[in-house]
Amino acid sequence: MKYFKLVLSALLVMGIFSQVKAVEPGKIVGGQVSTLPDWFKDSFLDIAEDVEEAKDENKHLMLYMHLTGCPYCYKMVEEGFKNNTNTQIIKDNFDVVAINIRGNKEVALNEDLIMTEAEVRDHFKVNFTPTIVFLDQSNKLVYKVNGYRSVENFKHILNFVKNRAYQNTTLAEFIQQQKRAKHYQFKDHNSFQSITDLSVKRDKPLLVLFEDQYCVMCNRLHNGHLKNLEILKELDLFDVVRFDAESDQIIIDVDGNKTTPSQYVRKLGLDYRPGIVMFDYGVEVMRIDALLYTYHFAGHLRYIGERHYKQYPDSVFDYLRVYRQAILDAGQDIDLSK
Repeated sequence: MKYFKLVLSALLVMGIFSQVKAVEPGKIVGGQVSTLPDWFKDSFLDIAEDVEEAKDENKHLMLYMHLTGCPYCYKMVEEGFKNNTNTQIIKDNFDVVAINIRGNKEVALNEDLIMTEAEVRDHFKVNFTPTIVFLDQSNKLVYKVNGYRSVENFKHILNFVKNRAYQNTTLAEFIQQQKRAKHYQFKDHNSFQSITDLSVKRDKPLLVLFEDQYCVMCNRLHNGHLKNLEILKELDLFDVVRFDAESDQIIIDVDGNKTTPSQYVRKLGLDYRPGIVMFDYGVEVMRIDALLYTYHFAGHLRYIGERHYKQYPDSVFDYLRVYRQAILDAGQDIDLSK
């Protein structure tokens, strides 16, 4: 019955109201495969040993967790690792080990934790690909990057780790101390509401968008997703508010505390811009803190907006897996790269 409802929902989304006939299943398209740089470490996946070898050269170890055909992984490798201003920083300060999150190779994180690559995904709570895990010289996780980052944003993260700033501050505070270029002038949108009290009980889930003038990806959000009819349909399911993440405007957070957007975004630990946090019944349910193309972005919004998280509480991807199959069974292709 649950599957039938999702199939029906998929058909309605696509505007298929005619009699359903046998159709050829759709295909998933848009996957891209990148060749990893040859300077990535040829590791035996004994991570503790890799950490020691990195320590001998006064480096950190970086675990690059990827998935074959992942368009975000392709973009990260081509833009974040290859032939740009970050390449030499990475070579000089990090050893990089690639882990396929669906692989079955044995990985020894230490002498007590031995698992497959796929189990490493669960150990580090990987929800996006790529995910990049930074380990210090005692084999402790010091920072985790969820998803693609622009060259400029990734450079801040690399410097944060290589300078060991994580010992004294957060990434958000570290970035604020850096000289940054201004990339974005705030744009309005019809979906944005003038909400300053986030604690008010509401019928819809609440979506809070944080932007700032240094945001590299905010123009992309406004010129792309926020003009996309598929996305706008999903946004209608929310009360939407946008804050300047550096603002000292007085607001009330979801717990009823007086604060400001700049204080609140630090409390939330959200260092990605444009960062989205979704609440329902006064509780954070999900955040989007990485680049997502249309299929995944709309799916994440729908998961919260239609409250599918109640039926699939463990992961948005449990919901997307069923919804994806309904779309494919209806004969429609899914493009992951747009």
